[in-house]
Amino acid sequence: MTRLPRKIIIDTDPGQDDAVAILLALASPEDIEVLGLTAVAGNVPLALTERNTRIICELAGKPEALVFAGCDAPLKRRLVTAEHVHGQTGLDGPQLADPVMPLQAQHGVDFIIDTLRQQPEKTVTLCPLGPLTNIAAAFLKAPDIVDRVQEIVLMGGAYFEVGNITPAAEFNIYVDPEAAEIVFRSGVPIVVMPLDVTHKALTTRPRIEAFRAMGTEPGRMVAEWTDFFERFDMQKYGSEGAPLHDPCVIAWLIRPELFSGRHINVEIEVQSDLTRGMTVADWWGVTDRPANALFIGDLDAAGFFELLTERIARL
Repeated sequence: MTRLPRKIIIDTDPGQDDAVAILLALASPEDIEVLGLTAVAGNVPLALTERNTRIICELAGKPEALVFAGCDAPLKRRLVTAEHVHGQTGLDGPQLADPVMPLQAQHGVDFIIDTLRQQPEKTVTLCPLGPLTNIAAAFLKAPDIVDRVQEIVLMGGAYFEVGNITPAAEFNIYVDPEAAEIVFRSGVPIVVMPLDVTHKALTTRPRIEAFRAMGTEPGRMVAEWTDFFERFDMQKYGSEGAPLHDPCVIAWLIRPELFSGRHINVEIEVQSDLTRGMTVADWWGVTDRPANALFIGDLDAAGFFELLTERIARL
């Protein structure tokens, strides 16, 4: 029996690892149908994330992809960005030409709402790779769409690895914790790719050189992007390479057997200044709070990079 491709909306704030995730999705049409990409402010401001999203689609040879600009600030807070990791453009490393393909006129939040209303119920998966502002804004504006979502597969949060932007919080959740709280309390089935798993998806020199050896523009760009942001993580964590966070979301949709985790309760801290944005994950089942997320804890790193290399080589 042939499996139909999963219909997804990628919600993104590129970021070099977002770029690799988008390339993986666009290179896998037998597994994934990308209905559209919505940009959100996160790693860098919205004007750059929407531009970067279009650059990546063009790099993948998909200028017909639909790219929308969404929210330019968190629901209730001032925007915090991460140029210190991703560079001033968000895609620092190799020089990139300005995109030629158009930005769609519609607001990204309205695209999410309209798509979920138009597609058959529970056939669209939302794939947020950045702060959850656009998703929460759509749920607030159109509560009728919440029950129509098939699943949310997101990169964000941490438990054992705790924080990467504060001692307690992972960046995507920290930037807009109120949005995260809305999403985690929505009742939609959620799969979480926290730092606990993404920090096991480490680039190594041979893995980066495998991208460069493709002799293609996407392969070269992936190698140069990972070269760029790898140095930040290696210096910070003393690790062998840098974690490819966001591609875990797309890899899960294609090969879920590469991952393992637990179905647990995850709450978002929004009150405390000390731990704002913390994902309080009941990994050990010590509360009676109902499970609301599949929290991924481990992956087959070799299999993950084999999938990435195989698919990006197609572009």
